[in-house]
Amino acid sequence: MEAMRRLLCFCLVVLLVSTLHLQCHALVLPLTNTLSSLRHTNNDTAVHHLIRSSTLRSAARHLRHRGHRQLSLPLSPGSDYTLSLTVGPPSSPAPVSLFLDTGSDLVWFPCAPFTCMLCEGKPTPAHSGPLLPPRDSRRVHCASPLCSAAHAARRGPALYYAYGDGSLVARLRRGRVGLAASVAVRNFTFACAHAALGEPVGVAGFGRGPLSFPAQLGDPALAGRFSYCLVAHSFRADRLAVTPSPLILGRATDDADEQRRLDDFVYTPLLHNPRHPYLYSVALEAVSVGGTRVEAARELGRVDRAGNGGMVVDSGTTFTMLPDDTYARVASEFARAMAAARFARAQSAEAQTGLAPCYYYYSPSAAGRGVPPVALHFRGNATVALPRRNYFMGFKSEEEGRDVACLMLMNAGDASGDGGGGPAGTLGNFQQQGFEVVYDVDAGRVGFARRRCTELWDTLSRR
Repeated sequence: MEAMRRLLCFCLVVLLVSTLHLQCHALVLPLTNTLSSLRHTNNDTAVHHLIRSSTLRSAARHLRHRGHRQLSLPLSPGSDYTLSLTVGPPSSPAPVSLFLDTGSDLVWFPCAPFTCMLCEGKPTPAHSGPLLPPRDSRRVHCASPLCSAAHAARRGPALYYAYGDGSLVARLRRGRVGLAASVAVRNFTFACAHAALGEPVGVAGFGRGPLSFPAQLGDPALAGRFSYCLVAHSFRADRLAVTPSPLILGRATDDADEQRRLDDFVYTPLLHNPRHPYLYSVALEAVSVGGTRVEAARELGRVDRAGNGGMVVDSGTTFTMLPDDTYARVASEFARAMAAARFARAQSAEAQTGLAPCYYYYSPSAAGRGVPPVALHFRGNATVALPRRNYFMGFKSEEEGRDVACLMLMNAGDASGDGGGGPAGTLGNFQQQGFEVVYDVDAGRVGFARRRCTELWDTLSRR
């Protein structure tokens, strides 16, 4: 509780009546991995199931971003991060946990009465059940500009909103949203959902739209920049650090240590997407596997007038998605290097998980010397060398019970011929673990810096 009370601004927080104003430049909030709220995730079968469900969900989200409208599957979460907020008057605030999602730009949560379709078997974090519409909030009429800002279809008095791997029918409302014990935003616009498809929890959209979470904080110093540092996991709750992942709103550059931290980043410019302006699109130029540089497909490096192309940096997708030709060349080069190191292919694990290539992997500490390094090369000379656990993770094969490990990148299909449109690739949160990822909207760029995320939380929460 003490840590929660100290959450925290780097300096004094002052709350005014109409909106949130800060006498500093950063606010730190905790993110919780959903693994910590799931039961029975410590056995090999459960880990295998979570990996498989995460591959299916990653593919579903990528296709939704590309304009496909197939139904989502009732998948269990395993690599999502939640942000805890409160809604309602200060005298009786109701807690709510929402998924952090940089791939959408609306803040919404379930409101009673609430119906969720295709949500069977989806565990939910604490404080995520349907709430009564906050009594201090007021409805936003769908003829208002706020409703239009949700880029959603209207259905009578309600609105329809499609995002990542789900959709909802909701009513827009304005009311008080609390960020921490003594920090709140008045007149925050959120969606009170009464029906949803594939998502029973709710989402804090951190995209670039006017209704996103950062955009509504009231202080330009907070809205123009945020970052997070995701604590690494291996789909096992018993190996998940109890320290939260820090979410940093704004920036603090008042001391030398903080300035040195900011100097560590490599930056790549944001690309404008005219069809999906809320997405954080960047240009991927190549992927290095060992000493070989694999040039990325042309569509990963640009966004055309129809909004097609680029790579989306998405906290709500688990695994990185690459278009078919780029993925095939990366996987082929990885397989060549692994064969040269005499790793045996584990094809049964590939069929079970949706990941490939997979290998029998008996002793990671010893055998890891033969695994080729992998790095992502973004425009602006921004090279992100991935830690091995971010792209090659070991677990037990469900069918054989043997130790295996797989390349944790996925095939997104043929971006030019799938009939969809939109992003050509997605940078998922599994590959973002162990990095501080900064979304510097004011400067039009995204940055990456290697971090020990638990130590970063400890450092920032003590200030």
